Amino acid sequence: MQFVFRAVDEVGATLNAALVVMGDKLGYYRILAAEEATTAAELADRSGTAQPYVREWLNAQAAGRYVTYDPATGRYTLPPEHAVALTVEDSPAFLPGFFQIALGTVHDTEQVLAAARGGSGIGWHEHHTDVHLGCERFFRPSYNANLVEGWLPALDGVVAKLQAGATVADVGCGHGASTILMAQAFPSSTFVGSDYHTESIETARARAHEAGVTDRVRFEVAPANGFRGKGFDLVTMFDCLHDMGDPVGAARHVRDAVAADGTWMIGEPMAGDHVEDNLNPVGRAYYGFSTLLCTPSSLSQDVGLALGTQAGQARLRDVATAGGFTRFARVAETPFNQVLEARP
Repeated sequence: MQFVFRAVDEVGATLNAALVVMGDKLGYYRILAAEEATTAAELADRSGTAQPYVREWLNAQAAGRYVTYDPATGRYTLPPEHAVALTVEDSPAFLPGFFQIALGTVHDTEQVLAAARGGSGIGWHEHHTDVHLGCERFFRPSYNANLVEGWLPALDGVVAKLQAGATVADVGCGHGASTILMAQAFPSSTFVGSDYHTESIETARARAHEAGVTDRVRFEVAPANGFRGKGFDLVTMFDCLHDMGDPVGAARHVRDAVAADGTWMIGEPMAGDHVEDNLNPVGRAYYGFSTLLCTPSSLSQDVGLALGTQAGQARLRDVATAGGFTRFARVAETPFNQVLEARP
């Protein structure tokens, strides 16, 4: 019965992923963050949504301890710490993107069942749009907090090159969040972002225009083993190497494209080298994404190596070494990320 009640809690958590996305998209969290305490009727009025939905949503949030409830007044409060994690998009603690990518991933479970039975894969482009939007919204706050201030300085001599004027390829760039962030920080350098997903590149181009960095940034549709250019001072891959069908082939292409004294920067999900190292809340979430999203993505491509989201540093070193890199080290980490440096 202890396990049964734990499973009931799991069902509530599963449903809560949709409720968090609902609260984010309908503005509930932002309204709650701006108010000291709110009734269901007040939240419904301020959000322009129907009160019965608001009432049940608030009660679910109170049961999950996302908000507090005062039975004497019938009012709900979003604690300030929770408000940061649920409403401040540039905070490294921002969570709705994580829930959005999870909800989009679960949305495609039927495809995963069919793929598992047949041993096939599911391409990134075949997933629900919440996967693409949620991915950027989840990773972008971490990049904002760490990329320029911590991760790039951890690389040997790279910041000096970027300040002087370097050429950079950001491979698997998605919506271009990492590319644009680097371009804003280092205006003397030039950047090219690439991704095989056409719709993501279109979004990246629009984001670059909005950010005013089109003079030093361009985006192209290209696979990881087919992006154009030679002699790059820096090649970056953020949270995408494990998704690739042929990461070794991608590593070889990077080796050919990077300058003799260049650097390959690899950002990957935090993981240990052994299963038992990853039996924790972060590992659990990443193994879930690996089963439903990342491994199917790899299996949909040529080779289909299926590294998995929890590949670990040792397996990633093997990929880099097989690709022709001789120096490899972890140079930075967060609870969610590991940053690896490979040099020719």
